[in-house]
Amino acid sequence: MEQVMMMKFRPCIDLHNGKVKQIIGGSLTSSSEAPVENYVSPRDAAYYSHLYKGDSLTGGHTIMLGPGNEGEVLKALHAYPGGLQVGGGIHVENAAHYLAEGASHVIVTSYVFKDGLINQENLDKLVTVIGADKLVLDLSCRKKGDTYFVVTDRWQKFTKWEITLRNLESLAQYCNEFLIHAVDVEGKCRGVEEQLVARLGKWSPIPTTYAGGVASFADLELVKHLGQGKLDVTIGSALDLFGGSLPYKEVVRLYGENTG
Repeated sequence: MEQVMMMKFRPCIDLHNGKVKQIIGGSLTSSSEAPVENYVSPRDAAYYSHLYKGDSLTGGHTIMLGPGNEGEVLKALHAYPGGLQVGGGIHVENAAHYLAEGASHVIVTSYVFKDGLINQENLDKLVTVIGADKLVLDLSCRKKGDTYFVVTDRWQKFTKWEITLRNLESLAQYCNEFLIHAVDVEGKCRGVEEQLVARLGKWSPIPTTYAGGVASFADLELVKHLGQGKLDVTIGSALDLFGGSLPYKEVVRLYGENTG
């Protein structure tokens, strides 16, 4: 009997300067200019972990956007052991540490992508140390021409690595999942990157989570349709948890782990 693919909601905790925030990702640069903040939470990371745990949501990600977030990310992991993935500054020397502290997986971009290309030596080191089953590769991308390229260094630098069927299939053997933010629409709540979603739905050979631009239930259904049910989805700024209008509880009811 053919398995029915069901899109699931993956929650998130984004950390910047020790606080849970929602920012426009493309505005986060290495300069002294502050990023554009959509929401700064009065609650700590552990609050959101407890919430996600209570709603039986798994596979969510907590991302450290720059330094100063170690304490909060550990709070999140300790509040929900095995329930969250961790990304932001992950490399071969600290990956096992976060797994030991309770992360289900680590999420990696810049350590693997160097000088615009895959650094095979670094990728092999990671897989040797933690195993492909504990690794999520962040292939967050921006559009150039008619295609999408992975971006690194706070999503400011284009790599030469293109989102294609062949490239996704090649990289899938080294990891358990892909996490892909559509950077040009991320945090803007103006709709999803439809062309990217459709391509990922056709091409991705392993579990993949899409993030970027979701603002309504219509957007969620569009991701479900274009992604052929094979993509999971993350919502940030649009959720009422983070100052938006999309009801978190209704999202969980419709797309949570126990749906279907």
